[in-house]
Amino acid sequence: MKTFSTGKITFEYPNVWEVEKADILSNPDCIATLSKGQENIINAVMFPTATDLDNFKVFMEDSISDDGGVILASDYTQIAGMDAIKLHANRDTPEINFDIHTYVFIEDKTIYIFELRTLDISGESEREFKNIIESFKILK
Repeated sequence: MKTFSTGKITFEYPNVWEVEKADILSNPDCIATLSKGQENIINAVMFPTATDLDNFKVFMEDSISDDGGVILASDYTQIAGMDAIKLHANRDTPEINFDIHTYVFIEDKTIYIFELRTLDISGESEREFKNIIESFKILK
């Protein structure tokens, strides 16, 4: 296992995942991008917010549906000692069909969104993603 830390957040991730250079030019809220091969990518963003989990859940579901995604599950959960939204969706484009797994936290008027986009149907990448989320900590 390796540790990712920005000074504001930290999490552990398996050695088979690689930290990519965060694309802060096109996405200034990006705090981490990890990949495993060509078929799995995790993006993590954080930014100030005045919303709460209830309102963001509706917004996120609408955004995915409007984008052509199909929501397979969207639930409240507790993970890493915090309340969160856990969402699973599928997106089918002419080029590719992929699953989206998302965890959203809102703590102290800051939103943290972790999204896995994967072609892995074995469930292995999803399990690794969940383990990463379970190790997520906000540093005070």
